Amino acid sequence: MMKFKIRGMSCAACVARVEKAVNSIDGVSECAVSLLTNSMTVEGSVSVDDVKKAVSQAGYEACEINVQGSGKKVGESVSEASLDESEIKALKRRLLTSLFFLVPLLYFSMGHMLWNWPLPIWFTEPDMNHVAMGLVQLLLSGIVLVINQKFFVNGFKGLLNRSPNMDSLVALGSGASFIYSVAILFMMTRGQMMEGSRGAEIWMDHFYFEGAATIVTLITVGKLLEAISKGKTTTALVSLMKLSPKTATILVDGVEKVVPVEELAVDDLFVVKPGESIPVDGVVLEGFSAVNESALTGESLPVEKSVGDSVCSATMNLSGFLKCRAVRVGNDTTLSQIIQLVSDAAATKAPISRIADKVAGVFVPAVIGVALVTFVVWNLVGAEFGFALARAIAVLVISCPCALGLATPVAIMVGNGMGARNGILFKSSAALEITGRTEIVALDKTGTITKGEPKVTDMMPAQISVDELLQVAKALERHSEHPLAKAIMDCPYSDGLVEKSGFEVNQFENLPGNGLKGFLQVDSGRSEEVLAGSLAFITKKVNVPAKFRTAANDLSEKGKTPLLFSRDGKFLGIIAVMDTLKDDSRQAIEELKGMGVHVVMLTGDNRRTANAIAEQAGVDEVVAGVTPEGKEGVIQKLREWGKVTMVGDGINDAPALTRADVGIAIGAGSDIAIDAADVVLVRNSLLDVPGAIRLSRATIRNIHENLFWAFIYNVIGIPLAAGCYYKLFGWSLNASFAALAMSLSSFCVVSNALRLNWVKVKCSRKDKKIGKAFPKCILPVDSVEENAEVVETEVESGIATERDFATERTFKVEGMMCSHCEGEVRKALEAITGVVSARADHRAASVCVTFCENVPLDTIKEAVIKAGYEFLG
Repeated sequence: MMKFKIRGMSCAACVARVEKAVNSIDGVSECAVSLLTNSMTVEGSVSVDDVKKAVSQAGYEACEINVQGSGKKVGESVSEASLDESEIKALKRRLLTSLFFLVPLLYFSMGHMLWNWPLPIWFTEPDMNHVAMGLVQLLLSGIVLVINQKFFVNGFKGLLNRSPNMDSLVALGSGASFIYSVAILFMMTRGQMMEGSRGAEIWMDHFYFEGAATIVTLITVGKLLEAISKGKTTTALVSLMKLSPKTATILVDGVEKVVPVEELAVDDLFVVKPGESIPVDGVVLEGFSAVNESALTGESLPVEKSVGDSVCSATMNLSGFLKCRAVRVGNDTTLSQIIQLVSDAAATKAPISRIADKVAGVFVPAVIGVALVTFVVWNLVGAEFGFALARAIAVLVISCPCALGLATPVAIMVGNGMGARNGILFKSSAALEITGRTEIVALDKTGTITKGEPKVTDMMPAQISVDELLQVAKALERHSEHPLAKAIMDCPYSDGLVEKSGFEVNQFENLPGNGLKGFLQVDSGRSEEVLAGSLAFITKKVNVPAKFRTAANDLSEKGKTPLLFSRDGKFLGIIAVMDTLKDDSRQAIEELKGMGVHVVMLTGDNRRTANAIAEQAGVDEVVAGVTPEGKEGVIQKLREWGKVTMVGDGINDAPALTRADVGIAIGAGSDIAIDAADVVLVRNSLLDVPGAIRLSRATIRNIHENLFWAFIYNVIGIPLAAGCYYKLFGWSLNASFAALAMSLSSFCVVSNALRLNWVKVKCSRKDKKIGKAFPKCILPVDSVEENAEVVETEVESGIATERDFATERTFKVEGMMCSHCEGEVRKALEAITGVVSARADHRAASVCVTFCENVPLDTIKEAVIKAGYEFLG
């Protein structure tokens, strides 16, 4: 991606012109120009020189500010493009200087003429010197126009390049007023020669010098207010950039040394004392402290840090002394990545902005056409030349494409800033817009709804001791990275047993969809096969006593995951592991449902375990027995019902995150640059999901308000300025008031966007249900499994979650007409004790039932008939 600063843009018409010019270059895949930051991003295989040339031919100037890989610091391009205060200072100087000359001009032109304010004696004796007054107005207004010459330079340059912009409208309106007044001044000198003072006086009311000067001065006022307001939209970004520490205290041969933070390298040792900011991302080697991470996560409560914990740059060490090792430095730190994400998002365009872009592309030429028609029509109906010209000038001056161009980007910038302050990072403007239209949220279970840190809850050995079962399990599980394996490794022995010397597993193998396999070295010449996995897997390998099968089923009913172990063909026992809900998961899901969102939980667990977790969490629907790869198919099926947001950890859920309309990576911590996700939640809290939707909805609503006022302003203002209501109501609009209205329109749009800073992202009191009403179950089990192509299930490490069945049988059932009928039959059969699952197919008029124990045929028949269908055996 290449980034440029564009000089010379003044309105949305300029944006459209630049985008059109750059998009016409061969090799450009995407170009986005931001009026808010006066920046442009270009993607594709194209040279910098070609881009600059195209922009130059369009009448503007492109200056490269950041190219990927250029070595610039993250945030440098942001400061150059959008946080430069020199423009505000220049506008202030222009305004003050203009006012210095405009005030006496208004005194001469309006103060004396309207209220008979006194004039110097040389203007009044021996007779009124009207020509001298006209010359003074000419000089003063000329000085004001020269001070604001930028309008004329850019405006006429745009006209010559056939790309008229807002400056063109101002230049035409103010210039026409000035030239017309100069012509009147010459007419006044002729009247002075012919009839003396009385011959000159009749022309005094026809001067528009003060109008020409007032127009450019008021537009400058508007530009200044707009620039100040635009600066406020980047407050969050500025705050983040200011958080970056400037120095770090490193350890060199055990001696502390203060160095610029840029000199820190990966693996350097640094220390952080109480009250100091952590300079880079690292890991704690020594010490214990509480760290305030609110700047990055929005979480006000300090987080305790001890040996082995990660720390992030720009967070504040509150109490203890920490010795850390640098892990990420420079552009790779969490703060730098957040700044880059927010600035990149501001440079992109939201889909909703296309309407304004299309209008802006033809707006200025259309306004010039309307002004010409206004001038001609008023002359044709017999109005005075000056009146007709005044109406045309008012049309030119009141028309404001700036408001249209700013309506979307200012809201996007403020929304992104609010998100960054609350640990919600939108990677593009499109993501910020689409998130608010979410109708279905699919939640990964492990690490999203649950803590992702399962603990051992039950151990049921078979003819061996608990510690012997645990020792074999640890020998095998130490080779796995899965949280279930970690839970077993963290489980202590009951009597402090120490691992046997040489008690190791070799030839470890991950069996996808089944479990784990390895060989335990018994002595130098013999090894024994060790297996771990689900009930379905282990029962195929060894004989599992009935009481243990029943125990596994009971554990599953309680939401626990039973892992079965065998050694040398003999069943060893069961270790049950349970992953508990996060403290805020149920509240988050309730908030999502309160917003009218259908909540679906996806998991690789069997249906019994999944149902137990789902009941605790309060989700609308459960899809169980799905592998990480199979989740993509489930998301595709859900998208048939509406806009889908997938929430996962951003690693194993990458295909599903990409397939969804919006992918949200939760709990990313320091690894925020997750390619598959559209939105990154820095905190490991599910409450940020409704928060992201809430912020997106508020931003969309704000954009709609901005666009409405921008359009309605022009719809009402242009006819009023053209004098359409003059004959009916006597309404007309002075060019100076038109300029004031134009100046305030953009200011109002930007100010409205700033109201987003008041949005309470974490407050659900004002939530409204938006979207369609969904049935309880929108995704039948059979269609899920067909899409996911899953029969046996697994989790990431290869430890299979149990599908507790030993037998499958297929029955003929007539009367099913649709997926709803399939769901009714499935529900009736799965209510029977001993039935694990039922997969109905109305097209084949059949039901495939999975059993974990014997069930009488009459029981099956009775359930089908009670459901209202015909059982054929």
